[in-house]
Amino acid sequence: MNRNTVIILLLICLGLTSSYWINMSLTRQQDIAPASGTVDPKPESEPEPKVETITLLATGDCLMHNTQIWSGQRSDGSYNFDAFFKQVQPIIAAADYSSTNFEAPMAGAASGYTGYPLFNSPDEMALALKGAGFDLVVTANNHILDRGAQGALRTLQVLEQSGLDTVGAYSSQEASQEYLIKNLKGVRVGYLAYTYSTNGITVPADKPYLVNFLDRDRILNDINALRPRVDVLVLVLHWGVEYSPQPTEEQKTLAREFCAAGADIILGSHPHVIQTMEVIPVEDRNCFVIYSMGNFISHQRGLERNSGVILQMKFSKNLTRNETKLIKVDYIPTYSHSYYDNGRQQFRVVPVEETIRRIEQGEEPYLNRGDIPTLQAVLNHTRSQLGEGYNFN
Repeated sequence: MNRNTVIILLLICLGLTSSYWINMSLTRQQDIAPASGTVDPKPESEPEPKVETITLLATGDCLMHNTQIWSGQRSDGSYNFDAFFKQVQPIIAAADYSSTNFEAPMAGAASGYTGYPLFNSPDEMALALKGAGFDLVVTANNHILDRGAQGALRTLQVLEQSGLDTVGAYSSQEASQEYLIKNLKGVRVGYLAYTYSTNGITVPADKPYLVNFLDRDRILNDINALRPRVDVLVLVLHWGVEYSPQPTEEQKTLAREFCAAGADIILGSHPHVIQTMEVIPVEDRNCFVIYSMGNFISHQRGLERNSGVILQMKFSKNLTRNETKLIKVDYIPTYSHSYYDNGRQQFRVVPVEETIRRIEQGEEPYLNRGDIPTLQAVLNHTRSQLGEGYNFN
């Protein structure tokens, strides 16, 4: 075998060896490569949470003095009080659920329509409240028995026939044991209401269920019973000292107990002036308390007694995780304005800041620039009492 032949044979062997290793390498790569048309599986991600947001709205005391009753009387003997809330109706109606405290029975014309001290309002006031956008009327207050038990029972009937929910007074034992729970876009909201007194007028012995009284142990028991059934628990308390700008120490202590027991919101009424508000932290949530929302509409004397708020409380619920939290509290200062139209005294609730702007723009029919200092005084006092709202985002 000559030298050239040897070289040729060596080259052939080297070529076969290289081809073998190349093929083996390709085979190994094919063994570990994913099948054609497939991709590496990605780790499973949590589903996008479904979140719902609701706004609860509340106002303070609605009173019905003689002058307010007369303002709504028509020539045919009927009454209309729609003008009371015309300026604030869009705000009230925009909330998911709105409540107020109506501090007068509706015992019927035969009982006589009067204001303080023993109130009795025309039935048409129920229609005005409904037309304003209110959904709930709190009936646990110190005037609910002004016309006796029958007056209270008729009041409940009139309000309910007008399409309004009620809480705090009841027509039967069975009704008193059924908690008011509203399902608002998947958020379950429960309301409880109690009054410190009925001005010495006793509940009939055969109707112990008629009015919820402010009893600490009773309230704690009701909170414990209602809490597991709702996402938001609202407690409305008719309490405190009339015309005092501050709550008592006893009220503050009770508020902390009720928050710790499970209340999310405590709404105060009765003092007829605005009192302070605060947030009480409870474990992993915030409990909001306003000790008095003041008067929403009245004809009491003095700016502070005709000052009130439209309180707006926003809650967010993660429906996927079943978690609900308070995310914002805000308020709109209001003023109960007495004015004259065609020589007749009338009444209305106005949002203070918007009304000032309307005066400045020449759009306000009953108030002028000379009234701005009055409205500004109401605004300043309300802000000094309540400060800013709360944003928990």
